[in-house]
Amino acid sequence: MHLADYLKEKRQRINQQLEMLVRDYSVSGRLQDSMLYSIDAGGKRLRPILLMATAQAFHVSEERVMGVASALEMVHTYSLIHDDLPAMDDDDLRRGKPTNHKRFDEATAILAGDALLTLSSQVIAEDEGLSDVERVFLIRELTKASGARGMVEGQMQDMLSEGTEIPLEALENIHKNKTGQLLKFSILAGAFLGGASEKVLQEMTAMAEALGLLFQIQDDILDVTGDSEVLGKPAGSDEGNHKSTYPQLLGLDGAIAQKDNYVKKAQQALKNAGVEGTTLSELIHYLSTRDH
Repeated sequence: MHLADYLKEKRQRINQQLEMLVRDYSVSGRLQDSMLYSIDAGGKRLRPILLMATAQAFHVSEERVMGVASALEMVHTYSLIHDDLPAMDDDDLRRGKPTNHKRFDEATAILAGDALLTLSSQVIAEDEGLSDVERVFLIRELTKASGARGMVEGQMQDMLSEGTEIPLEALENIHKNKTGQLLKFSILAGAFLGGASEKVLQEMTAMAEALGLLFQIQDDILDVTGDSEVLGKPAGSDEGNHKSTYPQLLGLDGAIAQKDNYVKKAQQALKNAGVEGTTLSELIHYLSTRDH
């Protein structure tokens, strides 16, 4: 199967699962409408797809990971709803549509994000296809990745750095948390459910860290070179928000070279883990060359 077909099929599967879970676990009304609005806004579904691809590489059935893949995307969607709020990035568009608070209102958007975040743990806790040990591990790792030492701390660092030029090390630290932690969870969860050894889990973690950084560098490059219509949000928004970026610190060519370095690291880690030549390898290439 070509990667484009693989991505389309997995996106459809995760979209169906997400909508079903949100409808099953919430009450019909304005809150559910707001949750579904952001869930149904589309998006690449990269995090759940990475989890599914990792599980496949470690010979885990798709059915076993659909719950945790959906929970992961709920956390990601909540973070986008809150990121777009006027108190944070103050964005009007997300995936080519009005942001949640523009479509509804700020209070509803905040509550929709809260509901998706809490629902994510409930979905894993009630997943009958997982053992108790697996549920505890996955809830612990997902909340750790998204919390005060993970994504939320990255968001805080990102806000504090606005309007100042920060060194490359600080920029990478922000992105290891803000973007990288959920990507890392997607890889870790799939490998863990596949019974990967401690050594293999370490290699997959190294792969995920490199992937998170190359993903962010490509984001920054697209903010400079991309088309707003293709991106689904205004190009140049990072500059408008006075954020430090890889092209700003390294120049466009330097940012591309840094991205290529992380591509090599990610592919090498896959090889070390014994899962080279899988869909994961194709996804590394895709994420480093995407146009949106």
